[in-house]
Amino acid sequence: MLFSLKSTAAAEQRSADKMWHAAFLLLAASLSQSLARPQLHALSDEMVNYINKINTTWQAGHNFHNVDYSYVQSLCGTMLKGPKLPVMVQYAAGMELPKEFDSREQWPNCPTLREIRDQGSCGSCWAFGAAEAISDRVCIHSNAKISVEISSEDLLTCCDACGMGCNGGYPSSAWDFWTKEGLVSGGLYGSHIGCRPYTIPPCEHHVNGSRPPCTGEGGDTPDCTYKCEPGYAPGYKEDKHYGKTSYSVEADVQQIQYEIFKNGPVEGAFTVYEDFLLYKSGVYQHVSGSAVGGHAIKVLGWGEENGVPYWLCANSWNTDWGDNGFFKILRGSDHCDIESEIVAGIPK
Repeated sequence: MLFSLKSTAAAEQRSADKMWHAAFLLLAASLSQSLARPQLHALSDEMVNYINKINTTWQAGHNFHNVDYSYVQSLCGTMLKGPKLPVMVQYAAGMELPKEFDSREQWPNCPTLREIRDQGSCGSCWAFGAAEAISDRVCIHSNAKISVEISSEDLLTCCDACGMGCNGGYPSSAWDFWTKEGLVSGGLYGSHIGCRPYTIPPCEHHVNGSRPPCTGEGGDTPDCTYKCEPGYAPGYKEDKHYGKTSYSVEADVQQIQYEIFKNGPVEGAFTVYEDFLLYKSGVYQHVSGSAVGGHAIKVLGWGEENGVPYWLCANSWNTDWGDNGFFKILRGSDHCDIESEIVAGIPK
């Protein structure tokens, strides 16, 4: 009996030793991983070099020169996991989706599909992603008979329920506002196109340029005015464009693809990490840096690059950024929540 107790105690000790050894190996592996991924300063040459050296699925470079970090933080003005619209489930039984799809090629007579906007020093991405996709859908659903730039300004300044203007908002509320209150037309800053063009000036990402420097200040939301700029006709109320329905799209790859294929681009939102600021080409996936904030964009297609599935998106940080303003992001694993925040709607 004494021998049995001693044997049991010895066996328990050996088991405990094995557990401690396994825990030690796990900790060592964790430490080696954290050491392998260095803490690099955002927007630095070191981060660019690190990303390109590890030979991931995308290439990094400098998009922002001589800008405050607070400026890039202010660009990420989307509040994630906010109020939800009803989910629209598309029935695509027996329908074969193409391996690659680009809305710009599918609807070549809708010029807004190729447009890259500039939100300036304002966290208005939530309004831009909506206004851009709505503009595209108005054209697509009218068979290119109506081509209009829906005003980001009107949405940003007049939708009180959407959030806090330049300090952040909810994409779902933006689409809901379109169906209930309507939105007027309005082009880019200084374009004098439409009823209410954007009034926040673009800023200079690069050192040499004609635009003012980008700063983290200047985040004041312009006033909501129920009138068009001088010389534009018809009047404000007559210029309104309305949505018939607005809805969320299920966080399912095929559902999102079918929605884009059938109805046109959607608005998506995701968590931006510091390495995304340095995106130049390829299929983005997060490899370095801390979270910066929530950001909304337009999703207009999908495909594969070197066997890596992606969503094709349009950003609103002007054409200096990324691949002439566009980017690709990993598809199929809800990377950075890109598939969890899709919203859309149908024009009246």
